[in-house]
Order: sequence, then structure tokens, then C-alpha cells
Amino acid sequence: MPYSFLSHLECARTGESLDADAVQGLSPAGAPLLARYDLDGVREAVTPKEIAGREPTLWRYHEVLPVRSPERIVSLGEGMTPLLRLPRYGRELGLSRLWMKDEGLVPTGTFKARGAAVGVSRAAELGVGGIAMPTNGNAGAAWALYAARAGLSSLIAMPDDAPAITMRECVAAGAELYRVDGLIGDAGKLVAEAVSRRPGVQDVSTLKEPYRIEGKKTMGYEIAEQFGWRLPDVILYPTGGGVGIIGIYKALREMLELGWVSGPLPRLVAVQATGCAPIVQAFSQGARESVVFPDARTVAFGITVPKALGDFLVLDAVYATGGTAVAVTDEELLASQRELTTFEGTFICPEGGACFAALRHLRESGWLGGDEDVVVLNTGAGIKYPETVPLDVPLLARDGRIP
Repeated sequence: MPYSFLSHLECARTGESLDADAVQGLSPAGAPLLARYDLDGVREAVTPKEIAGREPTLWRYHEVLPVRSPERIVSLGEGMTPLLRLPRYGRELGLSRLWMKDEGLVPTGTFKARGAAVGVSRAAELGVGGIAMPTNGNAGAAWALYAARAGLSSLIAMPDDAPAITMRECVAAGAELYRVDGLIGDAGKLVAEAVSRRPGVQDVSTLKEPYRIEGKKTMGYEIAEQFGWRLPDVILYPTGGGVGIIGIYKALREMLELGWVSGPLPRLVAVQATGCAPIVQAFSQGARESVVFPDARTVAFGITVPKALGDFLVLDAVYATGGTAVAVTDEELLASQRELTTFEGTFICPEGGACFAALRHLRESGWLGGDEDVVVLNTGAGIKYPETVPLDVPLLARDGRIP
């Protein structure tokens, strides 16, 4: 049996088929490419019961991942993150079945490791010599580290105010790192120009290569498996470039076609910050695409994307599942970050905090019932964002006294 049942790549706008065994960027129409698989072959080759006996990494779903040979996998043990029940915080919000998928426990401390693992593995398999990308921080750090493990070069450009820890990760990985006085889009223009002068280097910007989505979609497969191959009612996801929510929706559609799950799909909720909410704005207008969000800024740095290349795919996923899009303030998301840590002992990232702040809005509005299975994606570890928690504590003299 093939290790991967990858068949071709498909333009997300026109449906045009492209060769999956050549290095590809955007489609001729300038749209993202989606990996497609021989799902009939997958259905005959493996069952969910067989998957249960495999190693607890995202590679357990290798039939629906693009790497053709197991020897070409570049891995740091990513995947199979916990699905945690949150009883105390659930009671606080009036949600009896609240869950969190905690991506803070993957290598590099964020869900970006999933896309990097699959993207770097496939790039190396296809003979790419190096990767280049703009980033708000965590994606660049993940791709730089996985590139180092694969023996590839990495060129990373990020806004000057990106989290310092992500810059240090890039430096430690030996990446060629540049800070940019601007936003991620400005960094992207610089990267694209540099790649045009560097043969053998692939631009792996968000959705400009096909395989980051494939790594991210494994969150959807894992959620289904962790629920015993059934589906929750609602999934909330912090949305910047949108690859995570696009990937989860792709996984849900694939699993339905495979017959591994049944019934209605979870309602997908795209969560953004009010300081950068192009998807929320488009959804409120019933639009199929977003427009550039002006003066974008939020402490949830990972979702500071004024205009996502795959915005139409995010909106399609939300509309198709009867979901919604919600924006919360920085004050709300930071408060929810602290609340969840206090209630449940899980120090989440500010982007995850945005989702929990959105929960409160959705519960108060009646959009969420109290007895639904609700899954929140926490996309990173809070310890990567130390500046979000003020440190104002007493200093005692060595001969002092604790009150």
C-alpha cells in the first residue's frame, strides 16, 4: 500500500489540477493550492481502529498527508495534543461540556509546528534547498527549527515588534533573520523579492505553498479521534492567516467522505481581535472575501493579519457550517487568558484567550447553548508571551516577614 494517497493539487478558486510531485506555489489563478487524495484508496487501506494503534503523532494519519516516503519525514514528535475538559471554567460560563485542544504542548510551543513538520518534510522530499517566509513570530520560529532538522537553509523576516522569543528561536536555529519596520505584509514583499534572486529557495508564506494546511488539518483528525470518531458541536479558532480553520474544515470534509465520521459538521467560529478583524467585518456584511483592515494592531500578535490570502476559504468554512465570526478587545482576551489560567491551571497564549473571551459573548447572546460539546483551540503556550502578564509583586527583605 502507498504511504501517502496524495493524487494531485487543486486550485482553490478554479478547481484546476496541478502536479503534486513538482514544487508548487500559488495556482495560475493566483490562489492557494489544496492537496487532494485518493480517498477511496485510503478507505480500503486503513480504518480508524488501525490508526488507534499507531504512534501518537500527527503522522498516524500518513495516508492523508503528502509525504510519500516515511524516510523523508522530518519530525520532532508533533501532534496528539491533549483534549482537556474544562469543568470549572465551563461552570463559570454556563457550558457543561467545554473542552480545550492544547497546542501549547507541541514542539516550539505552538500549533505552527504542525504546518512546519509537514511543509518542511514535503519541501525536502521534493528537493527544495531552503525555505523563506514572512512571519508574525511563531511560524517563522517553527519553520526555522524544522528546516534546521532537515538540513535546509531558512530566511525569515518578521515585524520588529514580534515576540523576542521567536526571534531568538530563529537565531538559535541558524536562520537568516531580518526585522522589518512594518507589518507581516511588508515583510512578505521583502521575502518575495529575495526569493526571486535565490534559486532553490521556496517561498513558504502562508498559503503560498500547499502543505502547511495539511499539517494543520491534523488538529481536525485528532479532535474526531479523541471524541471517539464523533464530532463536537462547535469549534472556536483564533484566526489570522486562517490556515488552521481552513485545515480543520478540510479534515472534516475528508473524514465525512471516508465514512469515518457522520452527522452535521461542527459550527466553526473564527475569532479575531477588534484591532484586526477583517474576517469578522466581512462576515457581518455577508461578504465572500475581506478587505484590508486599516491600522491593524493587537497584543494577540499571531492574529495580526490585515488581509489573509485565504480569507475566502475561511469565510466559506464558517458559512458552510453555520458558524460565526467574533471580535474581542485586547482587554477582554487578556482577562480571559488570566481567568482560564486561574480556573484551570493552563497558561494559554493571548490568541487562545481571544477564543475564551469570544465564548462569553456567544454564551451571553444565546448563540451557544449550555449543553453542547464546545472545543476551543489554544494555539500556543502562554510562556512564549511573558509580556502579557504584568509582574508586580512585593520584594521582601531577607529578614522580612510574609504577611
